[in-house]
Amino acid sequence: MATTDKASPRDRLLDAAAQLFYRDGVSIGVEALCRTAGVSKRSMYQLFDSKDEMLAASLERRLPWYEAQLAPADPAAGTPRERILHVFERVEKASTDPEYRGCPYLAVLVELKNPDHPASEVARRVKERLQDTFRTQAERGGARDPELLARQLMLVFDGASARAGARVERLDDGLATATVTALLDAAGVR
Repeated sequence: MATTDKASPRDRLLDAAAQLFYRDGVSIGVEALCRTAGVSKRSMYQLFDSKDEMLAASLERRLPWYEAQLAPADPAAGTPRERILHVFERVEKASTDPEYRGCPYLAVLVELKNPDHPASEVARRVKERLQDTFRTQAERGGARDPELLARQLMLVFDGASARAGARVERLDDGLATATVTALLDAAGVR
């Protein structure tokens, strides 16, 4: 997410925030953000009340891109089982990128540890939306307990993302999809 001279100061700040928060964590300083964006601190505080607000806005802005990374090209194509597996295939593929640091929304929740922080609220909503998607697909696929399966899928998603992002685990061997396949089979998802 390189910044460009043609982008507005707000856009440059949000791009820099997305890049730096993902790469270095949410503790990155305001000075580093402003320097990367090519925006003064004064301008930043005219655009955002706080760094916390900028982080939340950055996460909101990144959401369409994030969801597009996990969605199949044709959302109506395939069975519910195939749509669920697609999400994990995408995580496996993304994890091979040397810049991959895991799920940015999970990272924010883990780093902040404050459920009332504006960025935590955004991240929690994003994670809830993904779980809702899993539940909906599980219901459509005939899962015996769609709620339980959705929770299990989130556990695999977040665990795989965190372990691959920390470079503790490699996902390019299909471990995540194999694990999800076993869960789908056990739940009776077609």
